[in-house]
Amino acid sequence: MTRLRFALLNAAHDGANTRRNFRRELDADLVEFDATDGHLPENTDFDGVVVTGSRSSVYWDEPWIPPLVDYVAEAAEAGLPILGVCYGHQVLAEALGGRVAGMDSFEIGYNTVYRRGDDELFDGISEEFTAFTTHGDTVVELPPTATLLAENEYGVHAFRDGHCWGVQFHPEYDADTAREVAEGKRHRIGDARVDAILEKISPEAHAAACEVKGLFDNFTEYARRLRADRKSPTAADN
Repeated sequence: MTRLRFALLNAAHDGANTRRNFRRELDADLVEFDATDGHLPENTDFDGVVVTGSRSSVYWDEPWIPPLVDYVAEAAEAGLPILGVCYGHQVLAEALGGRVAGMDSFEIGYNTVYRRGDDELFDGISEEFTAFTTHGDTVVELPPTATLLAENEYGVHAFRDGHCWGVQFHPEYDADTAREVAEGKRHRIGDARVDAILEKISPEAHAAACEVKGLFDNFTEYARRLRADRKSPTAADN
């Protein structure tokens, strides 16, 4: 069986950690596109699309953002499985008719997220799970046909709309990335809060957060089944 082929839309402005983390977690051939440089696929000839995090906000007036949102909308319309993570989750929400806005607070660190209902993306993941979060924006209106899958006191943490999923937290982070991201937020949330977060980035916390990495396997398995269904003789006859 041929490997899955995903478009990785890298929206990180310094994409090295992002590239490493997603390539480690996704069992697929990843064709990477630097979205911040305006580099996007010319077609939707993929088995799936993954949209990464970013330090940008989806509502900023930057020339690369509208084409990214438009491409994600096009891929969703074409029926591709899509996984949006953090900023990618917000891009997906906007592409499907939802709305993103800035928060009064900033969520960062290993935090508890609560599932709402059952969905195959979260198969094998606890009703309450630990995940590393870092965001000052949130989805304030879900797309019209989306279903809420997870949330906490900071807002929406996961939704599904057809073949598309968005997750606000970062299942791909390793401990090194968590530390680097926390250090980079000193200008925004202050030294005291960053120091407190760094103290909690422990092997135990990271191990607890590894449970939610299972959603990557669930997403790739879904994409694999969808590809097989579409290539089956029965699907071709319909």
